[in-house]
Amino acid sequence: MDMKKRISLELRNRNPAEVLELVVDNCHSSDGEVEGLTEEYRELELLSMVNVGLTSLAKLPKLPKLRKLEVSDNGICGGLDALAEKCPNLTYLNLSGNKIKELSTMEALQNLKNLRSLDLYSCEVTTLDEYRESVLELLPQVTYLDGYDQDDNEVPDSEAEDDEDAAGPPGDEDEDEEDEEDEGSEGEEEVGLSYLMKEGIQDEEDDDDYVEEEEDDEEDEDADEDGAAVQGEKRKRDPEDEGDDDDEDDE
Repeated sequence: MDMKKRISLELRNRNPAEVLELVVDNCHSSDGEVEGLTEEYRELELLSMVNVGLTSLAKLPKLPKLRKLEVSDNGICGGLDALAEKCPNLTYLNLSGNKIKELSTMEALQNLKNLRSLDLYSCEVTTLDEYRESVLELLPQVTYLDGYDQDDNEVPDSEAEDDEDAAGPPGDEDEDEEDEEDEGSEGEEEVGLSYLMKEGIQDEEDDDDYVEEEEDDEEDEDADEDGAAVQGEKRKRDPEDEGDDDDEDDE
């Protein structure tokens, strides 16, 4: 598929000014130049044209907000001076797998004042003696060359992802942790509620037992009183009975 058609498809009925990222890897440039891309894409922040047959960046339109440019695995051998004019805010540039042979070709990048990361993997220039030292001296604004700084420290993941996901939040681990905490607290609430309910039931049972004991005690007391009354009646003697006793004594 040619580059013009591919860019048209990637547009997806949007206005070019609404596009922030454009990836047209593995399509085909008919004349080795950038085709179908215009200055209407003025909000573009990321542009990837990997393996599309580019030999020059001379026809790259002005993209003032472009921060990341991927043009690896092409046939670019020079003409990098257009980048400072067309994309002055570049922070990342990947030229890996191109036909860059001389350090002097890199001089054009000195005007990219915001350039922090530069990749030149598989370019012939990397075979030169003291390649890394020479490039970093030539481009003092560059912090990471081929993924490493002057002290051979690898580019942090945060630096590598900054240019890629100005749009996206990372992973939802925090949300998962919050969900787990919520589930845990809900479980604790359920356990606590069950415990309180059990305690309430136990208290009610204890109260019922206590009431039953009181009723039993009252019944026992009533029974004792009735018994005492009956015994009192038995001990009480009628006057007639007393008379009979006296008569028996006289006899």
